Amino acid sequence: MERRGSTHAEPRDVSAGLEGTQMSFSPRLQTREQIPTHVYGACSAATHAVAAKAAAMIKHKTGAGGSFVLGVAVDSALGGVYEELVAMHQAGKLSFKNVHVVIAHEYYPMAKSMQERQSHATWIHSYLTEYVDIPAENIHRFNSFPQEAGDIDNQCSSFWENIAKLGGIDLLLLGVSGGGRIGFNEPGDAKSHGTQVALVELDQRTRVSAASDFFGIEHVPTHGYTLTLDAVMDAKAVIVIAFSEGKAETIATIVEGSVTSKVPASCLQQHKNAIIVTDESAAASLMRFKCPWELGSLAGIVSYDPMTERKAVIWLSLKTNKSILRLTSEDYTSNHLLQLVKERGPAYDINIRVFNHLRDTVTGWPGGKAKGPTAGKVSGFPKRILVFSPHPDDDVISMGGTLIRLCDQGHDVHVCYQTSGNIAVWDDYARQFAHFVSLYSSAFGMGDAALKRAQDVEGLVEEFTSNKEPGQVDPKEMQHIKGLIRQAEAREAARYSGVKPGNIHFLNLPFYETGKVKKNPLSDKDTALVRELLEKIQPQQIYAAGDLSDPHGTHRVCLNAIIEALKQVGQQEWYKNACEVWLYRGAWQEWEPERIQMAVPVSPQELYKKRLAIFRHQSQKDVAPFPGTDKREFWQRSEARNRATAKLFDSLGLQEYEAIEAFVLYDESLNF
Repeated sequence: MERRGSTHAEPRDVSAGLEGTQMSFSPRLQTREQIPTHVYGACSAATHAVAAKAAAMIKHKTGAGGSFVLGVAVDSALGGVYEELVAMHQAGKLSFKNVHVVIAHEYYPMAKSMQERQSHATWIHSYLTEYVDIPAENIHRFNSFPQEAGDIDNQCSSFWENIAKLGGIDLLLLGVSGGGRIGFNEPGDAKSHGTQVALVELDQRTRVSAASDFFGIEHVPTHGYTLTLDAVMDAKAVIVIAFSEGKAETIATIVEGSVTSKVPASCLQQHKNAIIVTDESAAASLMRFKCPWELGSLAGIVSYDPMTERKAVIWLSLKTNKSILRLTSEDYTSNHLLQLVKERGPAYDINIRVFNHLRDTVTGWPGGKAKGPTAGKVSGFPKRILVFSPHPDDDVISMGGTLIRLCDQGHDVHVCYQTSGNIAVWDDYARQFAHFVSLYSSAFGMGDAALKRAQDVEGLVEEFTSNKEPGQVDPKEMQHIKGLIRQAEAREAARYSGVKPGNIHFLNLPFYETGKVKKNPLSDKDTALVRELLEKIQPQQIYAAGDLSDPHGTHRVCLNAIIEALKQVGQQEWYKNACEVWLYRGAWQEWEPERIQMAVPVSPQELYKKRLAIFRHQSQKDVAPFPGTDKREFWQRSEARNRATAKLFDSLGLQEYEAIEAFVLYDESLNF
């Protein structure tokens, strides 16, 4: 395949010297994977490697007396790369004095106040340019103020002329969105072809994805400036970075599919110096991970450990539409699994082994019985159990059926809500409750001072919401009201599920309390709050969110806070000898079946009770403030996912259930 790229001198191989522990791209896979794809066990390792590569390229060119042109995009996966570059600069290891930063895409049109809060230029400033020694004139950004058509055309042409005078883009860092969008190059949009910079109309999916940043899709600009695919192809080197299971299908389509305008990033197959960097979750749908046996000799010898064996057998069962125990030797050999039969067979022994493993994951007693086996390693009954919920509704959405069972079966269940969730409440809901407090204070004679304070706060909320601009940060009083609304809802949902009032805990982790979608980095204060609760309760079972497709990143940060706290208590007797940690998913993504270690059946009655528990979160009902691209309500998504898991188990030949909630046992070998 002919690969296109810049004709400028010195197009250094961007794959060379990529640091860190990775499952590297193999030349043997090139006939299948059309873009070199480097897969890292953890996203932190991936961001470190990309930042190190970018820094090396910057030093190489600026050290020789030249200037370096760095193209940057806005994507949550890239935030860590920019933070690493800032850390290198602050350590005196990297200078940006001779670096030009080109912001690859920007919304249009935007008023000044909106530019200051939601523009990509502001995002890049807050992650990178504010903290390094780059001259202001070296930051190339689009003018998003409303302009005449002729001025827009002039800006597009002059923007690229300035980049061309610098010798073009040396390295372009990109994220990738659903549908394979890079920058604002929308699927199927070829109008900008032949130009390097264009103003394009944003499609509905892009605007929905951005709705949380603008506090409502109605505030998202309808257009955007972007470096077009021609500009991307002209860059001397391109690195695309993607994390989490939510990107897996997109990455597989880009890397293994055909080049098509329907998947803009697929054009990188024709770039001579482009790579993709992912974590394991984002690479999960590549054939070398999903079904390497189908690659034949391209994949080399497949190593069939128990996990890979389960993956292969489940894949074969679903492909042949047979239950596991009905699979034959012919099914294996005719579907490229002869090696598996030779190593771990005969076929029926493999069937029995995998079937028994899946069967043994199913338990209606997630905390164990007073007498009898337990799903995990910790015996004893009843248990002290601590359920961590990143947002105030994740517990009932993701594991509500299991929570109800644990309470019904007599365990000492505690629930900890890690963040306030205060940005995910509609303004009119806060206004309603502010008015209620005034009415309550008056009706029950709370006193003149209390009544006046309530009325003052109500007046503040009324005035602010009447004049609020899109994305404007709420005043502290309003943030507090919204946090209290979420807290009251969470408390009622937990109590309805069976949790005792004294066992409901609210941490309000500081990293979250910015009033913005963008949060602060995880700090020692956050970890300390989690550690203190762990030491106070000393649970024998912990449940935490392993659902990392959360589009706002809060789940990942909350899990990291738990993991750091567990490291600090790792040598304490209560944890070392008598505690296990189960990870749940459910709001956005389910565990892969071969990874499931505990499957908790949910009866029709329990599923309905779980739904009613979710309904206690009235501020999230009907239309949540940040629903993502899925228009269904959270209870609908949750039930559909739980029913799908049950249907999967049924199709594999296991017992039929109404719904199943799935869990994976945490250990330090898991990568996040």
